[in-house]
Amino acid sequence: LILLASFLGIGLGFLRSRYKTDLGRFTPVGLLLLIAFILKFPASVQVSSRDLIFFHQVEPTGLPTWVTLPLVFMVVAVTMTGFGEITGRAFREFKALDAYRWDIVGSILGTLGFTLISFLRAPSWVWPIITLVLLVALYGRRFPWISWVAMALVVGATVVEALAPGVSWSPYYKVTTETKLQGTPQQWTDIHVNGIPHQMVMDVNERLKLEGVYGKPYERASGNPLNNVLIVGAGSGTDLALSLAKGAKHVDAVEIDPRIQQIGTQINPNQPYSDPRVSADINDGRAFLSGTDTKYDLILFALPDSLTLVSGASQLRLESYLFTQQAVQSAHDHLTDNGVFAMYNYYREPWLINRLAGTVETVFGHDPCIDQFPGQSLAAITVGKNADNAICGTGVNEVWNRASVAATGGEIPAPSTDDRPFLYLKDASIPNLYLIVIALILFASAVGIRVFGGPFKTRRGYGDLFFMGAAFLLLETRSITTFALLFGTTWLVNALVFTGVLLAVLCAIEVTQRLEKVSRSIPRPLIIGALFISLGVAFLIPNSSLLSLAVPVRLVAAVVLAFAPIFFANLLFTSRFKDAPHPTAAFAANLFGAMVGGCLEYLSLILGYQLLLGVAALLYVAAVFVGQRIITKQGSASVAA
Repeated sequence: LILLASFLGIGLGFLRSRYKTDLGRFTPVGLLLLIAFILKFPASVQVSSRDLIFFHQVEPTGLPTWVTLPLVFMVVAVTMTGFGEITGRAFREFKALDAYRWDIVGSILGTLGFTLISFLRAPSWVWPIITLVLLVALYGRRFPWISWVAMALVVGATVVEALAPGVSWSPYYKVTTETKLQGTPQQWTDIHVNGIPHQMVMDVNERLKLEGVYGKPYERASGNPLNNVLIVGAGSGTDLALSLAKGAKHVDAVEIDPRIQQIGTQINPNQPYSDPRVSADINDGRAFLSGTDTKYDLILFALPDSLTLVSGASQLRLESYLFTQQAVQSAHDHLTDNGVFAMYNYYREPWLINRLAGTVETVFGHDPCIDQFPGQSLAAITVGKNADNAICGTGVNEVWNRASVAATGGEIPAPSTDDRPFLYLKDASIPNLYLIVIALILFASAVGIRVFGGPFKTRRGYGDLFFMGAAFLLLETRSITTFALLFGTTWLVNALVFTGVLLAVLCAIEVTQRLEKVSRSIPRPLIIGALFISLGVAFLIPNSSLLSLAVPVRLVAAVVLAFAPIFFANLLFTSRFKDAPHPTAAFAANLFGAMVGGCLEYLSLILGYQLLLGVAALLYVAAVFVGQRIITKQGSASVAA
């Protein structure tokens, strides 16, 4: 939602940049209004369907979702219009390709800056201060007093937030801790991320009394030597402490969020991370498995809920690739002959338990044990590499059996896969909430473009650039998902992917510019052919087929398959953009296309990510067809003149 609103706002700003009055100077006012609105009416998506599971804040916001989300979209779009106008006015000072080149260079520097700030886990007030410095450097004395006041209030609000008790920052979240019943045996610390309850840090014995699910894998794996244990989602250390208490001789503790792990190191009363038997690894669980040959007596997926998306340009969550059929197969392959695999979590719906249990049964070839705690929405699924490695309970429904579940009318959705890693979406469909939001986005966009850009027929001259923008967004999404699967869904991988995409774009610009200086160009048919060949190769080689390669070879293959189509696509774009009579209008059309591409990305919920390449190819076919008509028409007009 935020990404699409940003594309719309920046595009509208480019259209507005042709006007004499510079409203970009007042962008901080819009930023202040955005922050005030979010503080007053925080967006909270309520669970309204049993086919789609959200992890959401339970506090009411005062406004229903169908009101809040469109308002958030519009406020973000208005705010980003100011930044778009600033960029659009700068565009007008350069030739088209020079402007585009500096825009991409700035984007690369911004991405590297984002990476550095994430690495430093800087507080929220750093962002508006950087924004203020850049705006003052740009406008100097023309920066109005009202914008100074607005930025002072924005910085003040974020400083107050950052100084609140228990607030810290990770590369993924705002983290808040609060200790309860301090000084008593029952003392615990709540960890909230972005305002959502996430974890509790407390003595492991007290936790076991409250939630017996933690001990079930060890009960089912009775007699397991626990020589080597892997815990994915080690978090603040509760699961780790229990494993050590059960006699584990060595534990690999994998946690994706360095701040959560650090909190566990600092305040967990059992101090599991200080135990010499523990090796901690800040990494994505799937990436860890693909990078080790170690065999484990017990592999445990311990409540690895991320509560965030990998990127605004995709539907991936941080843990999406951890619960696919291929991921469970990887866990199976890393078990010793007498090994046991288990997972437990707060599974909100019966169909989700059945999906995961069915996935485990499909991979291991026999029925898993299942221990449910309905009052707490908790369940544990445990299975041995061999059927007799895990001893299930003797109670009713303590063994998951596909035929029995089906006989009682239970739904067993198909396993999620590396191509469609949407664990919390029951069926291959686009939920109604998403469709409503997309419809509102497209309507608001049409109105905004009409207001700022005039009649739609005046935009026809850049229809091909519109289609290229839509296709490019899908290619970018595909790049993100490719590297997330092959190298992990960490913030660093994500930042490097965006940098790689931008470098591929910059290379295309440089090639076009250098050829233009010597009055040469790559024939358009050759660029088009190379683009579709690269798309075809990427389509024929699924990402999962690269997982078996050594990491250096895998990296080279991923770079070629992901970035070659982006390079050739931008050769096509720059060959057309360099001759645009109105570069800001042309670039705006491309941005609006990217926004539509963001809407089309929801097709991955039905088609999967591999077929998104087919959608991108169709969009490029449309771009080539429309572009050829425009070029022919412009050529005829030139001859007539």
